[in-house]
Amino acid sequence: MFFFISQVASFLIMPFSICLAMLVSGLVFIRKDWGKQLIMGGTALLLFFSNSYVSNRLMHAWEPEPRQFEGLPEYDVGIVLTGVTLIDKLPKDRTFFNKGADRVTHTIQLYKMGKLKKILISGGLGFSPIHPKSEAASLAEFMIWAGVKKSDLILETEAKNTRENALFSHRTLQENGYEDFPSTKILLITSAFHMKRAKACFVKTGLCPDTFPTDYYSSSPNLTSKSLIEPSIHSISIWHVLVKEWVGLLAYQMAGYI
Repeated sequence: MFFFISQVASFLIMPFSICLAMLVSGLVFIRKDWGKQLIMGGTALLLFFSNSYVSNRLMHAWEPEPRQFEGLPEYDVGIVLTGVTLIDKLPKDRTFFNKGADRVTHTIQLYKMGKLKKILISGGLGFSPIHPKSEAASLAEFMIWAGVKKSDLILETEAKNTRENALFSHRTLQENGYEDFPSTKILLITSAFHMKRAKACFVKTGLCPDTFPTDYYSSSPNLTSKSLIEPSIHSISIWHVLVKEWVGLLAYQMAGYI
């Protein structure tokens, strides 16, 4: 119920939802002065949220800086969070990736560079699975195909959200002989926009991992005539990602998960 409420709340305050509600309400009450004001306000907000310079600048400030590969030490375990495949896409004889594929490709690169001894993949079936294969298992198959040794993979196949990623990863590490966590060097790998909440969840469980953010939405801010004037659907998507993450962070704080 908690997660359902948080999802509904995030939908209701999404920038596009707000703009749409204002425009529709304005059209319904177009004969009234305040109906026309709603249309003007909704249009102005839509132009603001579709501004690529504003959305990129905000996302750039939110996302942590990338880390250089070469400067990283060797870690006992790299924990990569799932949420990067199209779990409802068939057939399951391959792995269908979405935008977050960096989580996997960068993990493989770290492993092949000798930065990771083991890789723990955390992620289950989701809330409405159409196939019994977990996302962790699907990613494991891809990593093995890409050259990761099967013996160097640890799977956690039950988690459905970030809090469970942390709790179940902690348990899985203990089951695999990693009990002295202050001396076990762990690297947490997930999308940059999601790293603050993810790390806070892991710290709450007693794990204190280093972080390696991936899957960046932002680029270096560059004020141009195009970014300032031309509306962008991608900008609205960035606002969607940010607002959803902010709501999730607030909900986790209220629930005591972080």
